[in-house]
Amino acid sequence: MTDQKLLERISMNPNVVTGKPVIRGTRLTVEYILNLLAHGQDAEEIIREYNGLTVDDVRACILFASKTLETTLFMPLAAENA
Repeated sequence: MTDQKLLERISMNPNVVTGKPVIRGTRLTVEYILNLLAHGQDAEEIIREYNGLTVDDVRACILFASKTLETTLFMPLAAENA
């Protein structure tokens, strides 16, 4: 599946979860799905937990985060000690 098709699975609407990016047609935020992954759940566990969710929805969350970070600038708050 192309990046564009995956990203079409993510929507943002100011009237849904205060505009946070969600999986289209749900109130599941990208942030929430990424947090589940970060804490050890795999895509199969997540889609078993939430009816209607697909592996491509989970992949879309990862891609969305990746694309978001491409255009984010990071500035250190303090100099690292070498």
